[in-house]
Amino acid sequence: MSAEGEGERLATVDRPPWSPWGLEYVNTPDRFIWGTRPSALAREAAELTGHRARVVDLGCGEGRDTVFLAEQGHDVIGVDLSIEGLQKAQHLAERRGVHVPWVCAALPDLPVRGPFDLVYSCGSIHYVDRNERGALFERLRGLTRPGGHHAHVVFTERRIYREKNEVVHYFTPDELREAYRGWIILRHEEGLIPCAQDGVRHVHSVETILAQRP
Repeated sequence: MSAEGEGERLATVDRPPWSPWGLEYVNTPDRFIWGTRPSALAREAAELTGHRARVVDLGCGEGRDTVFLAEQGHDVIGVDLSIEGLQKAQHLAERRGVHVPWVCAALPDLPVRGPFDLVYSCGSIHYVDRNERGALFERLRGLTRPGGHHAHVVFTERRIYREKNEVVHYFTPDELREAYRGWIILRHEEGLIPCAQDGVRHVHSVETILAQRP
């Protein structure tokens, strides 16, 4: 069904669980807390895909990467559990002159149809319970065309910092790489990213993977 006031551009699946970031989106109606410029991962992923690829952005938040990928000429679906975040994403899309269908759903629910040329997430899959991630990755792999790509960055347990009372299921060593056994690994690395969304400067340990389905 469609969320009231958003026409056919924002589909919802019941009412998803509360998110601390949803409250942040409500409290910042005139500011994008993640900014509007695309992440480095989105720019890298965009270079992997051909012209007018089908893309799904999982946990798209305020839509900065989703809108960027749409600006590159791709058909992109943005998925997030926060209606407030998706409403801000829709405003950004309108401002940039691109059309994006938005789906309000909480992972591992994935009410979309493949196949996709690119399955993308930037800091979202670590919110999925570890016991459910295997099934999620299996579904995502099955939604991908032969030769298609996946690009993900996730939080790892190497450096844990809890903010805003959120529940994070940190990735364990080799968990992300194991999810792509049999695929072509184009890039896989660990690192640290700075953050201060709770007003305190800190870092998160992350793992990044770009993989291609054979």
